[in-house]
Amino acid sequence: MKDLPTQQRWERHSQTPLLALAMAFTIAYTVPIVFPDASRVVHRACTLTEWVVWGAFAVDYLVRFTLAPARRRFVRTHWLDLLAVLLPMIQPLRLLRLVSTLLLVGRRARMAPQIQLTTYVAGSVVGLMMFGSLAVLSVERDAPDGNIKTLGDAVWWSFTTMTTVGYGDLAPKTGLGRILAVGLMLSGIALLGVVTANIAAWFISRFERDDMEERRQTAAITALVEEVQALRCEVARLSGAEAPGPVVPPQPSLVVDSEGSGPPR
Repeated sequence: MKDLPTQQRWERHSQTPLLALAMAFTIAYTVPIVFPDASRVVHRACTLTEWVVWGAFAVDYLVRFTLAPARRRFVRTHWLDLLAVLLPMIQPLRLLRLVSTLLLVGRRARMAPQIQLTTYVAGSVVGLMMFGSLAVLSVERDAPDGNIKTLGDAVWWSFTTMTTVGYGDLAPKTGLGRILAVGLMLSGIALLGVVTANIAAWFISRFERDDMEERRQTAAITALVEEVQALRCEVARLSGAEAPGPVVPPQPSLVVDSEGSGPPR
C-alpha cells in the first residue's frame, strides 16, 4: 500500500464511502417518485441528499485531479468524469444529477480490481433498468396522454425497451421521455453485446484451459514414457557391461553300480 502513488491510495480509500453515498442517492432519488404524496420535508431532504452526493463526487474528482502526476493527461483520460460533474451545474435537473451519478459510480466501480466484468455488466443492467424506470415515471406520470402511470408499468417498459422487444403497449409521450427511451435502447444494445461477448469469451477460455490441460497431460505422459525407455536402455547397458562372475568347476558325479556298491567314477 505504501508503494502505491498518492492518487491510487486516495481512490482505494474513497471507493467504499462513495459507493455508500451512491446508495444514499438511489434512495433519495427513488422516494419522491414512488411516494409523490410525501411531505415537503421529505422531498427537501431527498433533494439535499442528491446535491450532497453530487458534491462528494465533485470533491473526489478535484482531489484526484490535484494528486494526478500529469494533470492534462488526467483530464483527457477522465473526461467522462468531468462531464458528469459539470452536468448538474449546467442545468440543475434531477435527471442530470441521476445521469452524472450513474456515470461516476460506473467509473469508480471499474477501478476496483475485484469486480469482474460479468458483475459490472449485471449491475449496469439492473441499475439502468431501475433508474430508467424511475426517470420515465417521473416525466410521464403527469403527462396528459401518457400511459405510464405506475412503477410496475415503468419497469415493464424499461425491460422491453432495453431488450429491444418493444411490444408497444406502453410508450412515452413527452419529449424527455422519448430521449430516455433512446438512451435505454442504445444502452440495452450495448450491454447485450457485452454480455454475449463475455459469454463467448468464457466458453473460449474454458475450451483453451481444457486444451492446455490435455496438452500438459499428454506432454507429461510422453516425458514419462521417454524416461522409462531411457531407464530400460541404461539397465540393458549396465547388464551387458557387467564383469563375468567366477567360474565354478563342475562337481564330480557319483556313479554307483547296479548293486549299490563301488567307488565313484
